[in-house]
Amino acid sequence: MSILLLGNLDAKATDEEIRAFLVKYGFPEYHSIEHMEGDGTRPAVRLTFDTLDDLSLEKLKGRIHDMFWRGHKLSALVMRERFS
Repeated sequence: MSILLLGNLDAKATDEEIRAFLVKYGFPEYHSIEHMEGDGTRPAVRLTFDTLDDLSLEKLKGRIHDMFWRGHKLSALVMRERFS
């Protein structure tokens, strides 16, 4: 299981649009999505991929990190467990 934090999204982007965008760039479908709380200036989602390990997700992340989508420059970060 791996987790991707995708930030600086268009606030109007739906879960389905996010899923379609990621699949278009070679990601498998995520298994869960969690919208992160914040002040609303840089909306973010936490995506869980049950079929990917961290190394595979790190390679895929490069396809979308710093990409412009819907007028926003996306940031992508693979979240890692610090303690096992």
